[in-house]
Amino acid sequence: MFTYFVVAVVYIVLQWIESIMPPISKLLIMKKISILIFCLLFSKVFSQELPEKEIQTTVSEVTVFIKGAQITRKKTVDLVKGKTVLKFMNLSPFIDSKSIQVKATGDVTVLSVSHQHNFMDKLEKPNELIDLEVKLQEITDKIQLENTYLDILNEELAFLQENRDIGGKNQETSITNLKETSTFYSSRLTALKLKEIERNKTVSDLTKQKNDISKQINTLSGKKEFPTGEILVKVDTKNNSRASFEISYLVENAGWYPSYDVRAKNIDEPVELIYKANVRQDTKINWNDVHIKFSSSDPNNSGIAPELKTYFLNYNSLPPQYNQSMNQVKGKVTDAARNEPLPGVNVIVQGTTIGTVTDLSGNYSITVPNNAENLEFSYIGYMSETAPINNAVINISMVEDIVSLDEVVVIGYGTQKKLSNVLQGRASGINVNKSDIKIRGTSSLAIPTAKIERQTTVDFELKIPYTVKSDNKSYSVDLEVYNLPAFYQYYSVPKIDKDAFLIANITDWEKYNLLEGEANIFFEDTYVGKSILDVRYASDTLQISLGRDKNVNISREKIKDYTTKQFIGTKKIESRAWLTTVKNNKSQKINIVILDQVPVSTLEEIEITTDKNSGAIQNVESGEVKWMFSLDPKVKKELELKYSVKYPKYRNLIIE
Repeated sequence: MFTYFVVAVVYIVLQWIESIMPPISKLLIMKKISILIFCLLFSKVFSQELPEKEIQTTVSEVTVFIKGAQITRKKTVDLVKGKTVLKFMNLSPFIDSKSIQVKATGDVTVLSVSHQHNFMDKLEKPNELIDLEVKLQEITDKIQLENTYLDILNEELAFLQENRDIGGKNQETSITNLKETSTFYSSRLTALKLKEIERNKTVSDLTKQKNDISKQINTLSGKKEFPTGEILVKVDTKNNSRASFEISYLVENAGWYPSYDVRAKNIDEPVELIYKANVRQDTKINWNDVHIKFSSSDPNNSGIAPELKTYFLNYNSLPPQYNQSMNQVKGKVTDAARNEPLPGVNVIVQGTTIGTVTDLSGNYSITVPNNAENLEFSYIGYMSETAPINNAVINISMVEDIVSLDEVVVIGYGTQKKLSNVLQGRASGINVNKSDIKIRGTSSLAIPTAKIERQTTVDFELKIPYTVKSDNKSYSVDLEVYNLPAFYQYYSVPKIDKDAFLIANITDWEKYNLLEGEANIFFEDTYVGKSILDVRYASDTLQISLGRDKNVNISREKIKDYTTKQFIGTKKIESRAWLTTVKNNKSQKINIVILDQVPVSTLEEIEITTDKNSGAIQNVESGEVKWMFSLDPKVKKELELKYSVKYPKYRNLIIE
């Protein structure tokens, strides 16, 4: 019909032009009209829009990675014959468009997939957040009203001050008038000042309430308003049919990190290890009753046992220095522009799964392993920060990031590949084993899980649905509880730290698929502090530090009588002696390892001789001296280490 209408219009116009225009002008105008009509016809044919169908879905499955999460949604849709655009609505604004996968079953062909943001339909806010914003507005209005009253009081005070003169300049004032005026001025000024104090106190109280509500709002939502995410799927069907769709994609602002509770009742029983997942998400979409999998792909005294450094001896060289403060780092994270604390900031030791989050005041505390280099800070709506671990206190100011929300189009898929095999270079071939670890004598309410072992990663799948709100809070989930047979041994390096550390040595630890993480240590039913469960450098035996035991006393003193210096020919000989005393104040026998060291020469002209080591095992290359022995209750043992250094007498050495 449209074509016939256009032809009719063209015919009428041509007849009119032929009757009024000269031949040359008539020809030019007819060419322009022909081009215009062709463009109209072309745009009409190609501007026919495909029917669009809006689809509402819910999150059905979530795989949480160390950083990020894979979301899966499923929906069955009735389709009509022909091409249709399915719009999956109200999704997270933080979708990684490159990760979108669409799987369709039924008589349907997926032609293309695209991703966009809807800035008109903002994400629905939770009721708790709406109530807080209403309260915040009410308090703001009250503060504004009180400030208005204060302005009026200041105006009245100024008026009273300006009109203190009684009568004119040349007019005498009687004693009676003066007394009346003084009484009025005093009473009125007092009343106004008292009202001013009262109003200022009200403003102060309201401001405090406003700040508290603002902090609570920040814990529930980012400071920005975010659009909804949408996935557009163009499909083609030969007949009216029903098809099932499964869409999956990666989102940011989510992740998990492992932590542990390590409990040892005494040194004669197994270690109870509770494997926990700390999950948090701020994707702006709640995960309500979903199937969750956790994937491994990607007190102030530290419980970390110290390590010796090789003591190289050379002219003008210093003994090795030890810094013990770096195993515990704390600090505060603030907004760089407003200098306000940021709660819920994710803090991770770079290259590990060890992490924590900041509290409501923006403070954090994290135990870091030996040789850790950097901390990573990430927070929704802010640029990520990396800070070197060079201080026991690291404060960070984060800068807001302008989130790019431009539309990104993803080309349609020919063949479907499971995202789990694409991410992190993961290989195919999955071996699923139900957890057969028996839980004995534990009070932990661990959620039933299935352990999925891949070639390079391990997943823990919760067997019951779980809910994680998009509120920037950390949820702790007990995954597994293991009773691990352990060999207990005390360990001390009195040259660095005179305390004795109790070490639990565990064999066959690989089958438990542990990740490095912070561990809360409980010994003899008492919380003794935090430690690190670091499996990155463990060999066939995993060592877990259970903290310090004050019932094992260790001292190390220099034997002054043996500290000598003498000259023999062109050589100078210096001798040193150290006495280490170990006393077991416990009521049971203990096994203990004591480490010390002698210097290691780097020059032929420097000769080092060990004169006495009380039966220790000595490593010639590193200079490490190790005593391993058992000690009965209330028994004391003394260990002597004596060594001499011979070197040219015209040289100077710094010798401990």
